[in-house]
Amino acid sequence: MLEKVRTICLALPEAIELIDGFGHNTFKINGKSFVISGEDDKGFSLSFKSDYETQALLLQKEHFFKTPYIGHHGWVSIQNPDGEVWNDLKDLIQEAYLRAAPKRLVKNWVELRK
Repeated sequence: MLEKVRTICLALPEAIELIDGFGHNTFKINGKSFVISGEDDKGFSLSFKSDYETQALLLQKEHFFKTPYIGHHGWVSIQNPDGEVWNDLKDLIQEAYLRAAPKRLVKNWVELRK
């Protein structure tokens, strides 16, 4: 699952991967985190930056929950995502990137998608 996340995140312009102080794989753009992943006794978890509106919609779905410690900033998590959820996750990861990216990269991203 980490490889799927890595493939999606590192395909985004100027995104980098770091290991944070807790041992989580953290994907950043311009020093700002947009995706954090890790493993614990419950399995693989994925957290991503969101806005409050999207967070509220996702929390109504079965698989999503508010990210501990940073959920009050709009972050959302999912534990052990399965095959069907990955299509949505790709879009959510890209949205998280755009929330953290500098304006010049957002503009480039939008231009490339026209």
